[in-house]
Amino acid sequence: MDAQRRPGEPHLDAEVIQAVAARIRDADVVVALTGAGVSTASGIPDYRGPQGVWTKDPSAQRYVSIDAYLGDDEVRREAWRRRAAEPTWQAEPNDGHLALAELERLERLTALITQNVDGLHLLAGSSPGRVIEIHGTVREVMCLSCDRRQPAVPVIERVRAGDHDPRCADCGGILKSATVSFGQSLDPALLQRAHDVTMAADVFLAVGSSLTVHPVALLPRTAIEAGALVVIINAEPTPYDDRADVVLRTDAGTALTRLVAEVRSA
Repeated sequence: MDAQRRPGEPHLDAEVIQAVAARIRDADVVVALTGAGVSTASGIPDYRGPQGVWTKDPSAQRYVSIDAYLGDDEVRREAWRRRAAEPTWQAEPNDGHLALAELERLERLTALITQNVDGLHLLAGSSPGRVIEIHGTVREVMCLSCDRRQPAVPVIERVRAGDHDPRCADCGGILKSATVSFGQSLDPALLQRAHDVTMAADVFLAVGSSLTVHPVALLPRTAIEAGALVVIINAEPTPYDDRADVVLRTDAGTALTRLVAEVRSA
């Protein structure tokens, strides 16, 4: 595109924003992929960034390992304690979430694939039918024995009241946040759906993702090979910067708000 700058060069000038917005307006299929960088402005820390949860405390990864969770009562209790104390429960959608919900209302966003488990896209107004939560959601709890799913908040309240290892009310099985832990497989149906919409994309927005966690990190390559305009919005470099059409080296809220305002103004 005429407004393209050298990949990785910081910019948010009007020419680039207008060019990307024009492609979004003209596209039949627009797909967004979001990562932890979309939610940091809501007070939810990322995992792998300079101030990430696992960067500052590598041992924290143990609490999201399914083998450790099932095999060690102390790990399970600590995992619930940490889950109950997470900032997710007080977090509100930020400008990035709201901009993507607005893009959908403008009928310019076909699908929203997210690596985040905080549920903030749905709280911002994005339609459940268009949001693909690849790594699950903390907003629900599942029983590992009978597969019953239920809202997470009542279980979190049990933990805060002293039930440090809550069990399923139906079968007594071990409960777990409905998120994908290390050692668990992603839902193949969700992966296929994400792949299919990416293959059909005219514009692919990769927002706030390090693009290093596989298999989701392969989606930008799929979009590139399918001929989509690939736009990366991320404060830090990604492995796809040199292959993307546009790289906006800034926070998600700033870039998305500008883009959506330009799409709306036409």
